[in-house]
Amino acid sequence: MKAGVQLVDARAGYGPIEVLHGVTLSFPAGSTVALLGRNGAGKSTVLRALAGSLPLSSGSVRWNNDDVGHLSPYERATRGMTLIPDDDNVFATLSVRENLEVFAAGRSFDSAFAAFPELAALLDQRAATLSGGERQMLALSRAVLRPGTVILLDEVSRGLSPPIASRLADIITGLTRPDRVIVIVEQYLHDALRLADTIYILRRGEVVFAGEPTELTELTSSAT
Repeated sequence: MKAGVQLVDARAGYGPIEVLHGVTLSFPAGSTVALLGRNGAGKSTVLRALAGSLPLSSGSVRWNNDDVGHLSPYERATRGMTLIPDDDNVFATLSVRENLEVFAAGRSFDSAFAAFPELAALLDQRAATLSGGERQMLALSRAVLRPGTVILLDEVSRGLSPPIASRLADIITGLTRPDRVIVIVEQYLHDALRLADTIYILRRGEVVFAGEPTELTELTSSAT
């Protein structure tokens, strides 16, 4: 396959409950891929399997054609994989400044402030006291400060006002480059169509649609 990330015949779940049933998904370098589906379809499970926080019961994760199933989440992160989960995505007991220091690892905060200027006024505030939207902006600053080569974003627009969500879409677009993979779990079809080169729709742990946004648009139009 072209360099990038691939989930091959993956089965995974939580305890006795299998969520992914032999799923194969390809995320080529240079692409932005959206995962859509109802709650419980397996979208977040895909991201956790890619990041290594959820082990596969069978199948493999391949990254630049290498099987990385043996690598821990930390090892995948140090190689350039960044996961922004939908919960527990900031250090709640630390201040905004301390969170940014962890995310930046010695780098300047300037790019985070350029993306989310609201954070500059919140530096001394503890992350646990932030609003939902402010916490989401803080979490997303990690992808801006240290984007890596694989960015996994789980419903990052949730809790954001429409103007900030629109700004976020522009930020995600600005992160694209030929050697980078961006995978987004998105609840809004419009945003997914705007951002993604490829869209997968999951239903009950299986892929029911794979194609370009134009194909999905044509499909939904013909069904109405």
